[in-house]
Amino acid sequence: MKKQILLSILLYVFIFLLLTSLVYSFFSDDIKIVLSSLLLVGVPLLFGFMLSFYILKQKFEMDENVLHLTKEILHELAIPLATIKANSMLLKRTLKTDMKSLKRLERIDESSVRLERLYDELIYSIKKEVKSVDREKVSLKELLEERIDAMRLLHRNSFDLELNEHIVLVDKIGFEKMFDNILTNAMKYSEKKSTIIIKLVNSILSVEDKGVGMSEVELLGIYERYFQLDNRRQGEGIGLALVKTYCDDEKIKITISSKKDIGTIVRLDLTSIVI
Repeated sequence: MKKQILLSILLYVFIFLLLTSLVYSFFSDDIKIVLSSLLLVGVPLLFGFMLSFYILKQKFEMDENVLHLTKEILHELAIPLATIKANSMLLKRTLKTDMKSLKRLERIDESSVRLERLYDELIYSIKKEVKSVDREKVSLKELLEERIDAMRLLHRNSFDLELNEHIVLVDKIGFEKMFDNILTNAMKYSEKKSTIIIKLVNSILSVEDKGVGMSEVELLGIYERYFQLDNRRQGEGIGLALVKTYCDDEKIKITISSKKDIGTIVRLDLTSIVI
């Protein structure tokens, strides 16, 4: 909030000085006209500044209240989630020989992992709306392996990995969401038995699938919100729009090449975030 208020003050002072200099340059010979003009200009400007300050103050107070309320709600949601995980662990110890029950517990655990992920993403989305999200240093290789392991829980495609070690300064959850969207698209438009190839070499991250691919015409609209290659497949058609927005914010260059019935390759140039 302090930053926005300071910018408002500087803008007000700058405009006032600019208008003062213009008035003085035209009427420098008549001090009364100069003073009258400055009064006519200064009062509306001051009123506008005070109004802007009041609106900004109200907005930030509202944001803080919403954030505080959200934190309380999310804290309450975390309690049953932790209870589910703890009881699942205890049940596994008592049902060591009951394979059918253990299989059901495994499904509960997988759902808990996905629920926990959604919980983290909800917190992230709220924080991002209210204020900027801090960047942190992370091992990109570990981050990618973690997200790929999460996708393996879906028991769908296999993955072929070639990942060199890179340390990046990044909005971690935002990057994970972006990468998840790319992986989800690759899986959605590929046969279940096909392998998705993921490479991280020389700051270039690529995700290649052997799926349905796209024509040159279809490639033109892939970043449009609600664009879907196939309406019969599950999804809202906003994945690549979110990917592009994140990449633009982080100055990550994204290129997509594709051929109909052959497959698609998504390449991300991560030079801007690699340390």
